[in-house]
Amino acid sequence: MPKILDFFKKQVYNNIAIEKILEEWEQIPLFNYEKEKKLAKIEEKVESLIKQTIENLGYELYDVEYVKEAKDYFLRIYIDSKKGIDLEDCEKVSNSITELLDKEDVIPEQYFLEVSSPGIERTLKREKHLKDNIGNEVQIKLFKPFEGKKQYKGILKEFDETKIEIVNQNEEQIEIDRKNISQIKTVYNW
Repeated sequence: MPKILDFFKKQVYNNIAIEKILEEWEQIPLFNYEKEKKLAKIEEKVESLIKQTIENLGYELYDVEYVKEAKDYFLRIYIDSKKGIDLEDCEKVSNSITELLDKEDVIPEQYFLEVSSPGIERTLKREKHLKDNIGNEVQIKLFKPFEGKKQYKGILKEFDETKIEIVNQNEEQIEIDRKNISQIKTVYNW
């Protein structure tokens, strides 16, 4: 345990032992790494299972998300095509992959299947997404402030495994550590 916590463990605040509070805090799962790893593994399995079917229908599999929201699980399949995506496209893909997902049974929990477009302002998660958007405007949200800000907007210039480089509206080049990035999205100027 860090030295600062050792210091606080010996202190008393409002007649409540800090040691007792810290023991209770240690029991709170702030981030369940094993659970996140399990969900990511399911996403990978689903992607490998449905990718070819989706491509055979003439669509691109943009992304797969498997998330728990409140008490429910959601499997979100994002598809794309050069002509765009409408409701009929989503229905066609949903009908084509439902039986395959049920047959292979890669998801142990009951879940809701959602098929949709990634949207006009889409999240960029993969290397391909970043590569396809070099020269386009993006918005970057950070876990912790960098140079006093937690959000940046600019033209995506380049990227590698460790950093993303953008140029903002003032023509300033900004290099951001990828480990600090919580989300990157395209920006659509309405």
